[in-house]
Amino acid sequence: MSAPFLHLHPNDNVLVARSTAPEGAKVVLEGGPFVLTQPIPLAHKIAYHDIAAGERILKYGMPIGIATQDIPAGAHVHIHNIRSAYTATYALDDANGLNQGETK
Repeated sequence: MSAPFLHLHPNDNVLVARSTAPEGAKVVLEGGPFVLTQPIPLAHKIAYHDIAAGERILKYGMPIGIATQDIPAGAHVHIHNIRSAYTATYALDDANGLNQGETK
């Protein structure tokens, strides 16, 4: 794997930036070399190979989200193209200052 990305687990379909990767950086993906078309911030992810809409995003070999659209290899994988795979209802209510089951 070429710096500045890490492939954390053999089953992962994303790579994680270990430092900010500038636009134009060359990265080795599953299908071969790729040139980044945008900068990728530290700790953000890119697709290791094409990811289909509805496919689980795997990091550390565990699902962390679900693709909301097709994500081509090398593309930035972030909140604009994935949704959470965690149980979010209680956490979101709690973050809004509500107790579970309480309404505004």
